[in-house]
Amino acid sequence: MAVEELQCIIKRCQILEECDFKEEDFGLFQLAGQRCIDDGHVDQLLEIIQDEKNKTIIKSMGWNLVGPVVRCLLRNGEEDKREDCFLMFDLLLKLCNPKELLLGLLELIEEPSGKQISQIILLLLQPLQTVLQKLPNNKAYSVGLALSTLWSQLSLLPVPYSEEQIQTDDYGLCQCCKALIEFIRPFVEEVIDNKENKENEKLKDELLKFCFKSLKCPLLTAQFLEQSEDVGNDPFRCFACEIIGFLSQIGHPVPKIILNHGRKKRTWDNLEFEEEDDKQLADSVASLTYLVFVQGIGIGQLPMVLSPSYLLQLNMEHIELFLQRTEQSIFSKGLELLENSLLRLEDSSLLYQYLEIKSFLAVPQGLVKVMTLCPIETLRKKGLAMLQLYIDKLDSQGKYTLFRCLLNTSNHSGVEGFIIQNIKNQIDASFKKTYNKWFAGPQLISLLDLVLFLPEGAETDLLQNSDRIMASLNLLRYLVIKDNENDNQTGLWTDLGKIENNFLKPLHIGLNMSKAHYEAEIKNSQQNSQVASTCKGVCSVTVGGEEIPSMPPEMQLKVLHSALFTFDLIESVLARVEELIEIKTKSTSEENVGIK
Repeated sequence: MAVEELQCIIKRCQILEECDFKEEDFGLFQLAGQRCIDDGHVDQLLEIIQDEKNKTIIKSMGWNLVGPVVRCLLRNGEEDKREDCFLMFDLLLKLCNPKELLLGLLELIEEPSGKQISQIILLLLQPLQTVLQKLPNNKAYSVGLALSTLWSQLSLLPVPYSEEQIQTDDYGLCQCCKALIEFIRPFVEEVIDNKENKENEKLKDELLKFCFKSLKCPLLTAQFLEQSEDVGNDPFRCFACEIIGFLSQIGHPVPKIILNHGRKKRTWDNLEFEEEDDKQLADSVASLTYLVFVQGIGIGQLPMVLSPSYLLQLNMEHIELFLQRTEQSIFSKGLELLENSLLRLEDSSLLYQYLEIKSFLAVPQGLVKVMTLCPIETLRKKGLAMLQLYIDKLDSQGKYTLFRCLLNTSNHSGVEGFIIQNIKNQIDASFKKTYNKWFAGPQLISLLDLVLFLPEGAETDLLQNSDRIMASLNLLRYLVIKDNENDNQTGLWTDLGKIENNFLKPLHIGLNMSKAHYEAEIKNSQQNSQVASTCKGVCSVTVGGEEIPSMPPEMQLKVLHSALFTFDLIESVLARVEELIEIKTKSTSEENVGIK
């Protein structure tokens, strides 16, 4: 029935000129053709399309059949029709108007979701390339439209993270990246071969847009396999190599992009990037920078004369961007890029003036966030190692400035304890090696004002601040042992009265209050546990005005005893510090008496 209906429409149209075809004829033709496919008459529909007498009708109306034919190719369980469908598809591509085919193909690419996205893209990329190459004019606009549509769909696919996910490629993104390179290649070659052509300048801009978008997605998120001789096994590395190669071929090599980024006048300002131009560009250049310096793709294009400090300055803005992101796959690249940049520098060679650049203070603050908020232990440890490496590379004044900054901004006892340990190391180096004015005398006293005090006085939460307090006490103990009152190289003995009032005395009071509170809570918990054991329940304990989450009484007691142990530890170090101070001051007094 469907075949007869289609033949009837064709007979009526055969006696008409192409310009006399009516809109309803197009609709009836598409409907009848669709029904032929649905009813299984693909072979008869193919005969109608192959008939030379129907060439004019197919040329004008045939593009309406592209959608039904493609959907038939994508359906499972219809393998017997596939060969005829492919033949039909090829004929329609050969006979129909390329402009109408382009719109039809792009509509089909926009339709699917999930795993079907890659299926239809892989099926239609070659036909889409053929149609674009047949367009008589406005090719640049059409190529740009096609690339934008493809990128929009591909950006919806999840980027595989692990090596296993990359190999299985469930959503087909890796296959699509490989196919896209072959799709773009002839248009890149066209730009290279006809550099003086004005239309090709527009085509170059469209290709440049797509390359920058690809650097953002999927390459900003993509993980790369361990570098080996067989790089062909890593689809994202291959894709990145090709994209960077295309950029060079169309006149935008790595140095031009990386070295010009951030300047007021950029060489690509003529591009009309879509939404969030600056953010789009920043993400893309950050991704490119990672690919060049960490993965080594295109690094040979950079001049060898660039100094390590200049390269670090070049990369810090991108490292800051990476560390601001919450996705593990992205901020981990910031850690890698920072490590790569810092390892080029000699220790203590990075001048303090660099800290006047916003990113040079923002990056260590970003590292603190990774160290304290990241749920993955290996990345927290990596963040800590990178902060230490960064400190090692700064000169003395730079270290001093950074310590002050982090003590004021980190708001984390563990990080503050880490910084205080670094201050101790610098003071020790000043004693043992060369005198360092930044970690002795007035400068050190100013820094110790940020270290040897309790934020809330005697009411400070000692348990929460235990890392900071222990580090501070250990630093003070070291200073008392190392620096004699008569020498007073550190200035400690001049400032001792302030330290006792701001730190030691409030700490004594705080310890007494905290120990009394926790001992009372242990007593209450023990009484509650006796009650709970009769009803086999759980108990709750309030500490510092906050209730400890419900847990078995034995666990509650363990937590409370652990807190008491911490207070005992602090108290023992505090007692030792005060003992040392007393011994040192007494000894100095006796020496002074003896001199008289």
